[in-house]
This record gives sequence, C-alpha cells and structure tokens, in this order.
Amino acid sequence: MIRKTFENEIQQLKDEVLALGAMVEQAILDSVEALKKRDVKTSEKVFQEDQQINQKRFDIENTLMILIATQQPMARDLRLLASTMEIISELERMGDYAKGIANINIRMGDTPLLKPLIDIPRMAQIGVDMLHRALAAFVNEDVEAARAIPIQDDEVDALYNQVYRELMMFVIQDPKAIERANWLLWVAHNLERVADRVTNICERTVFIVTGEMKEIKSSDDEFWQGQTS
Repeated sequence: MIRKTFENEIQQLKDEVLALGAMVEQAILDSVEALKKRDVKTSEKVFQEDQQINQKRFDIENTLMILIATQQPMARDLRLLASTMEIISELERMGDYAKGIANINIRMGDTPLLKPLIDIPRMAQIGVDMLHRALAAFVNEDVEAARAIPIQDDEVDALYNQVYRELMMFVIQDPKAIERANWLLWVAHNLERVADRVTNICERTVFIVTGEMKEIKSSDDEFWQGQTS
C-alpha cells in the first residue's frame, strides 16, 4: 500500500513537470512570435509570466524535497527524484531564455528589425518540439527516444550559424547596424541554448533508467573531436 501511494505521488510529480514544460514551451513560442510581429504587449506578458514559471519550479522542488525526506527512496527512485530536480532547473532556465527574448523586443522600442525573421522562428519551433518529446521520454522513461532527440540539435546549430553569418554581412555592409544585429544574435543564442538544455534533460532520462550518466553527443561533437584528435 505504501509503495502504491509512492507511485501515485511520482505520477503526480511527473504531471507537474509536464505542466511546467508546457508553460515554458508556450513562453518560447510567444516570445519569438511577439518579436516577429513587434508585439510589445505580448512580450511584456511573457516577461511578467516568467514569475509563474519560477513559482511552479519552486513548488515542484518543494514536493521533491518532501518525497526525498519522507519516502527514503533508494537506487532507481532516488535517481528519478534527483534527476527531476535537475530537469525542473533546466526548464526554469529555458523560461529565462524566453523572458530574455521578450526583454529584447521591449528594449528595441520603435526600432525596426534588421531583417525579417525566418530562421529564428524555425529555431524556436525545433527547440520546442525537441523539448516536448524530451519530456515525453522522461515521463515514459523511454531511453531510446531520449538518446535520439539530441541529434536534432544539429539542425538548431546549423540555423544559428546561418543567422550569425547573415547578421555579420549586414554589419559589414553597414557598421551602424551592429546594435540591431546584436539583438537578433542574442535571440538566436538563447534558442540555441534551449536545444542544449533539452539534451541535458535527455541525459537525465537515460540516467534514471540505466544508472549511467554520460553525455549524448551530436554529430557536431563527433566532428570537432575528429578535428582535434
């Protein structure tokens, strides 16, 4: 009976993590869409609602501390609880990235975008899709899915590099455009970091199931290792 109660608490915990993840996913998409449309009101909403993401993270963390203290989990259960603590921290940081993008749109004021946003929204969509699947892998404790998802980080990196090259071309042609270029570069940087943190979540999922904590390398990682070996 005690075990059954603990399993129910774990399921409720996972549901709360999914709820936090959904908040973060929406914040990322809204922040980029607001920037694309220069919708400052939506950016202000994203900025303010980051407090709700933070509070949700703290509430889950409190639940985790109670479970660890009262259930005396061993082995796999302890890995799950400890990893969940790390995962909600990763989600909170992703929320900060969305808040940062919203802040950039607010700070830009009436200044027009340096270029229409094409690749940046793609980065956001891929990152959110990766996050959604990573959280599903975490809830289902699906090791194969967790190991496969980070491969898509290469797509995000490629888009980031493309954005970087395009922005540098604008700056070369007009050095006065450097501030507007930097704004968009920071946005792309935040989205690139989202994908990196998704990889961290996937690594934690693998750890929960296997007990092994290893980096999940992308093809880019393998390329650079080959260049330096």
